[in-house]
Amino acid sequence: MNIAIVGASGAVGQEFLRVLDEQNFPIDNMRLFGSKRSAGQTRTFRGKEYVIEELTADSDFSGVDIAFTSAGAGTSKQYADVITRHGTLMIDNSSAFRMDQDVPLVVPEVNGADALNRPRNIIGNPNCTTIQMVVALKPLDDLSHIKRVRVATYQAASGAGATAMEELKIQTAQLSRGEEPTIEKFKYQLAFNVIPHIDVFTDNDYTKEEMKMFNETRKIMHSDIKVSATCVRVPVLRAHSEAIWAETERPVSVEELREAFAKAPGLIIAEEKNGEKFYPMPLDIAGKDPVYVGRIRKDLCDDCGLSFWIVGDQIKKGAALNAVQIAQWLLENDPKFKK
Repeated sequence: MNIAIVGASGAVGQEFLRVLDEQNFPIDNMRLFGSKRSAGQTRTFRGKEYVIEELTADSDFSGVDIAFTSAGAGTSKQYADVITRHGTLMIDNSSAFRMDQDVPLVVPEVNGADALNRPRNIIGNPNCTTIQMVVALKPLDDLSHIKRVRVATYQAASGAGATAMEELKIQTAQLSRGEEPTIEKFKYQLAFNVIPHIDVFTDNDYTKEEMKMFNETRKIMHSDIKVSATCVRVPVLRAHSEAIWAETERPVSVEELREAFAKAPGLIIAEEKNGEKFYPMPLDIAGKDPVYVGRIRKDLCDDCGLSFWIVGDQIKKGAALNAVQIAQWLLENDPKFKK
């Protein structure tokens, strides 16, 4: 395969390189693209050095089979035609096209086949919080249709990029020395704090991040499911956590759900460690591929309700890994790419 990475110098761009190597993705040739500022920088992949090219309106993607893009919605919209005009498939990690009817929004464990219908040669990579949630919702929905989901997220600094992670480290060090913290990336101090505000507020007082979970879940699952979310930034470097309450059409037992989780792709149950009750935590999950689930129990407020806790690495499954898994799914199922 001939591939390109757009946004190669960013946190997700760097994760693409790591994930492609870890997944042993078949690559014959690779090109890296970035802004004027990052052009000329080099990255090493599988022992070979690659120079980042500046992405411009004249960039030539002919011969590139798949382009993984993670340079922000504005860049994706501006250069989509440049990237796809010679037949390159664009797997886009931004929010630019996610809700467009002619762009599939794909999580391979949930709706891989949607990737086959891509009239614009663009596939959307969903929002990080949505990705890990639908991986866990799918096996439950297969048991009984999910009517409603209530979710509270606990989102790491990594969701706002490498500079946000660095700011959390700097703030923590400053506060430990009794200094005033530097506040630039977030609206408020994140260290030793939680901020119930991710992205901008919309007219209904939910944030765009929260509305993404509502709209993207319905599109991915082809469902009338309703999702009410509260998205919170927490002082964790990497890996998002979510507390989920799901209401199904019929009562589903904890034993049924646990069995379904155990069989589900991309999901690992973490409920016991050294003979004691256990649960997944960001500290343990950062850098890992699957979504981990624990604290599985009946909802005390609803006979048709279940509650569980999930943790997933935002930069991996929530971004780069899911995009690479879309490409892997196509290699195995799409005649255009199938070897």
